[in-house]
Amino acid sequence: MFHMEIKTTLMAFAIVFLAELGDKTQLMAMALSCGKKGLCCSVFLGSSLALICTSALAVFAGDLLSRYVPQKYLLLGSALLFIILGVVMLANLALKASAPTA
Repeated sequence: MFHMEIKTTLMAFAIVFLAELGDKTQLMAMALSCGKKGLCCSVFLGSSLALICTSALAVFAGDLLSRYVPQKYLLLGSALLFIILGVVMLANLALKASAPTA
């Protein structure tokens, strides 16, 4: 049922690793580990389990969708969603930057 390919595994690792560097999740884990002394292992375990769970959801959802939607449409939809989210974030940033500060 499960088939592993080392090239795909390494590619997924590299892409996710680079995408996660410096993101909000990593910064939150850093802040949590700074908040209370001696809880680094708990923060590591909790954040690792969270990443595993969200990755599992994404992988299984992608597998399920790929059974009903051709890959080119999934890639196009993912790219469009990524672009839309980026534009929304930039617009939000621009609105915050132009808003008067009190």
